[in-house]
Amino acid sequence: MRHFASIDMLARAAGETLGTSDWVTVTQEAIDKFAEATGDFQWIHVDRERARTSPFGTTVAHGYLTLALAPRLMNQIYKVDGVRLRINYGLNRVRFTEPVKSGARVRMTLKLLSIDPTPKGVRVTTEAYFEIEGVQRPACIAELVAVLVPI
Repeated sequence: MRHFASIDMLARAAGETLGTSDWVTVTQEAIDKFAEATGDFQWIHVDRERARTSPFGTTVAHGYLTLALAPRLMNQIYKVDGVRLRINYGLNRVRFTEPVKSGARVRMTLKLLSIDPTPKGVRVTTEAYFEIEGVQRPACIAELVAVLVPI
């Protein structure tokens, strides 16, 4: 975990890779719960029997489930002191480049692209690269935007 004493110290790291999270297993249970939460019950995610005949040979996680791991994994990568609140501001770009099979392990590498002042704090733009263990192509590449509100 990379620890920054202040937002100003974080700003000095612009352009740097902040780090890589631990591996997390994407279980069928997590996929099923995500389907339940979102109402997306497409068979490739939840029908184990039918998915065996798919090109993937098993069920695969929703792309948005992979993306939804970002806050959990980001909390393993860096911390900034003096921040009262971190708000998800949105995404600039997202690409789902490789399916995450049920039972696969993923991790995220985060690069700090920029920090820009806002009336309430700073807007932090990072590039998240979601790697699948043993797979050459990433599962997802996304440009994440958050606002950090100082204490």
